[in-house]
Amino acid sequence: MPYSWTKSDTAPDADELHLWPHQSLPPKGFVIFIGVTFAMLMVPLIPLLGSAVLWGILPFMLAALAAIWAALHRSHRDAQIHEVLTLSGDRAHLMRRNPRGEVQEWDCNRYWARPELHEKDGPVPQYVTLSGNGRRVEIGAFLSEEERVSLYDDLVRRLKA
Repeated sequence: MPYSWTKSDTAPDADELHLWPHQSLPPKGFVIFIGVTFAMLMVPLIPLLGSAVLWGILPFMLAALAAIWAALHRSHRDAQIHEVLTLSGDRAHLMRRNPRGEVQEWDCNRYWARPELHEKDGPVPQYVTLSGNGRRVEIGAFLSEEERVSLYDDLVRRLKA
């Protein structure tokens, strides 16, 4: 599951929830996929070796490979999201680091922090938000439906304590 609860390094009485998107293609798999795709794209060019037609088709094959590489690289970069919810004695603090490095933060008295599960009203099914301090913020929108329901249950349990 792409989230875990840990004890905070900075505050001994605080718990931290770390959330991250699922990465289905690890770096090693990326290299293997690009290598296999390159090999498969080059197979049809074998009969053209030694002919002028090869030089007419080769740039298009390499452009296709470059487009696949760029799309996969962009997808991987866009999934570099990290959310950390810190629950200390009386504070709830959510920090979200977006793919381009900007940081968004939300802070609230833990007593007033309320998790909400929007089954059909959010941008995704089973949308989870935290409300408090006059604001409502999303948490874990990149998780699957089942993971968001599990996250909501964990948040309800932890915020009651």
